Amino acid sequence: MNLKSTLRIISFLTAATRASAFVPQATGTHGTRYLFSSSSSSSAISSLPSLLDVAGKQLSGEEVSEHLKGKRIAYYYAAGWCPMCTSFEPSLLQFRQAANDSGKDIELIYVPSDRSSDTAIQRSSAMNMLSVPFGEDADKLKKEFGVWAGSEALKFGFGGRRSGVPALVVLSGETGEELEFLPAESQGVAALKAWPLEDDKGVW
Repeated sequence: MNLKSTLRIISFLTAATRASAFVPQATGTHGTRYLFSSSSSSSAISSLPSLLDVAGKQLSGEEVSEHLKGKRIAYYYAAGWCPMCTSFEPSLLQFRQAANDSGKDIELIYVPSDRSSDTAIQRSSAMNMLSVPFGEDADKLKKEFGVWAGSEALKFGFGGRRSGVPALVVLSGETGEELEFLPAESQGVAALKAWPLEDDKGVW
């Protein structure tokens, strides 16, 4: 199935839905602990926090750089206890597969709002995603980009929050900063249409 076919499916699903109702040392400007030092040759790579593979093992800087090379990257904010997240994810994974099949490879990095580290790793493994470590590292990215679950309001409040979960933040391959925000909590699968797959600035 190609990317256009998947986007047509996403449009259909949207209509149907509406009708039915690395050693972390350096610290960045937002306080996030980064996997790479600021001396890295790529400012985008240096912006990333510590990352785990699908088995929960921390990746080295070289491993992350090699894994992300040539791909389009987004943080995926979600939780397994969230029905909106679990219902959205089949379409998200279908979108990723179609993009990859079309030569526009996507890498999703899971930012968990799960209740435990074990659950977060199980989910990232099941969806074949790298992940940000549960706890402090994930919390910093939530505050940096203004995305956290309503159930986390006691921890973060609501000031600066622009979305709950699920949501995606597409990252610039030049700087690692936000390139596009995909508010899947409010827009569902239709949010994926805004991913700028043709924009070379999104390629790492």
